[in-house]
Amino acid sequence: MQEPVTLHELTKSVKEKITTSFPGLVWVIAEISEIRTNRTGHCYLELIEKSTEKEDIVAKAKGTIWSFTWRMIRPYFEEATGQSLKAGMKVLFKASVEFHEIYGFSLNIKDIDPNYTLGDIERKKRETIQRLEKEGIIDMNKETFLAPVPQTIAIISSPTAAGYQDFVHQLENNSEGFRIYHHLFPAIVQGDDAPASIITALEHIYEYEDIFDAVILIRGGGSSADLMCFDDYEVASNIAQFPLPVLTGIGHERDVSVADMVAHTHLKTPTAVAEFIVQKITDFYLYLEGLQTAFTDIVSRKITNKKQHVDMLAQRITPLVINSIDKQNKYLENIAVGIKRATSSFVSMQDQKLSHHTNVAKYLTLKSLESKKQDIDFFRSKLKIETKNYFKLKEQGLHLMEETIKLSDPVNILQKGYSITFKDDKIIKSVSNLKNGDSIETKLKDGSIISKVNLIKNK
Repeated sequence: MQEPVTLHELTKSVKEKITTSFPGLVWVIAEISEIRTNRTGHCYLELIEKSTEKEDIVAKAKGTIWSFTWRMIRPYFEEATGQSLKAGMKVLFKASVEFHEIYGFSLNIKDIDPNYTLGDIERKKRETIQRLEKEGIIDMNKETFLAPVPQTIAIISSPTAAGYQDFVHQLENNSEGFRIYHHLFPAIVQGDDAPASIITALEHIYEYEDIFDAVILIRGGGSSADLMCFDDYEVASNIAQFPLPVLTGIGHERDVSVADMVAHTHLKTPTAVAEFIVQKITDFYLYLEGLQTAFTDIVSRKITNKKQHVDMLAQRITPLVINSIDKQNKYLENIAVGIKRATSSFVSMQDQKLSHHTNVAKYLTLKSLESKKQDIDFFRSKLKIETKNYFKLKEQGLHLMEETIKLSDPVNILQKGYSITFKDDKIIKSVSNLKNGDSIETKLKDGSIISKVNLIKNK
């Protein structure tokens, strides 16, 4: 069994081995997973390396940049790359390999090569472009239809961005006085949260796809680090596959982002995008004016040519018309003479017929009147006889009714031995109209009897 050693002896031995193996500075490639600066100015990093296949972490180490070194590295790196060191960035740095018996393994960073980082950023950008090309979507948005007159525009930007204000000012104060509706879909356009925010804005616009003619993605300049979000694959993929044309005006003069590459139209600045839209509408307006002018010219020429043709035909036709009118006048005169003669003969013949018909009508009328007079005399005699018989018959009926009434007279009925009983001058027809003790009057032919009632009803 090997002789045991103390922990201090072991760590001291490891330190000696590391110092012997790495006596000087070494260049190391790693990805920053975490970076922070404390109040004393020292910078502490968490460095990792990932597997190229599965993105698994295969190595991890602590890194330190002491304050006096950090004050020199930081501005140099930012000046060279246009961005600051941050998590997710791959770097090439020079460091001493150190091992402390208590604090363990660490890398003391002395220098960082900005060119490597720039190359890595460019590599990621190329990989994003290649992936879009492989998926066949890199030119999809360029194939969408951009209306000749884009009148409704969705804008993706930060509401406080100067580029957004410049864009709106340029759009609303165009020299032609065109009115263009625009609506802002606010988004973060820099930093780690920007990709998700831009994609969310696109999703909101998609809900109103039928309303808008185009989407404008603007920012208004910034450092390379601020604009890295526009190289993000997800942002580029969403822009490339968006059903409306996307116009970009990110404002970065030195480089073209992946978002610019996949967009329908890429312009340098937000103001340039506004000028592009106004110019597009102006071009269409001028095109319409040109069509109007051309149409007016064509119609004017057509009218002139037709007028000349009509004048020429008028010159040719006038003698022919006059000659034809003369012939027609003579023809009409002949017809008028013929009509006058025919009319005179016809009228004379009709007068003779009318005189004959008048005499016939007079004879027939007199004959008819005589016949009707005889009929009237006959009906008058008949009516006189029938009227006399009618009145005689009615007189007999009245006499019969008079006799009947006399026979029905209560006085005559009393003369025959009958009597009539009254109560309160009303005839009593039933004992139900009486009660015991009532006073009743019974009339006979020769007087009346007053009685008190003692009811005896039939059983």
